[in-house]
Amino acid sequence: MEINKYNVLVKKHTPKENILLNGLISFIVGGFMGVLGEVLVELYAYFLHIPTKEASTFMIITLVFFGCFFTALGFFDNLVKFARCGLIVPITGFAHAMMSAALEYKREGFVTGLGSNMFKLAGSVILFGVVSAYAFGLLRIIIMGG
Repeated sequence: MEINKYNVLVKKHTPKENILLNGLISFIVGGFMGVLGEVLVELYAYFLHIPTKEASTFMIITLVFFGCFFTALGFFDNLVKFARCGLIVPITGFAHAMMSAALEYKREGFVTGLGSNMFKLAGSVILFGVVSAYAFGLLRIIIMGG
């Protein structure tokens, strides 16, 4: 088949996306995740009688746990199909990426399966997170003067 005919055929059968609707859904779900995070921080601070800085750590742990738990149960992907980036961009997306790789490669063993493949998706997030934190830290030192 000619490449031009193939491209026409692919374009004909590719589903059309509503970018505005996807953006709106992502914005609303992402906002809800932010509100949920803040509610968790306030609840942990109130009931555990701890400062909000420490309660933030508990909130992150809770969101990572539920991201992993829902991935292990097999319905996080269905939530993402609806919520789009509203669930993938926050810490729950990172937890999902790690847990998905862990579940996929668990049969190959701890070293060659989990150890070698668990960071395939999340490794780039960690790498660019560390590099950007370093760059912004240097920039802050340069601008603020130490």
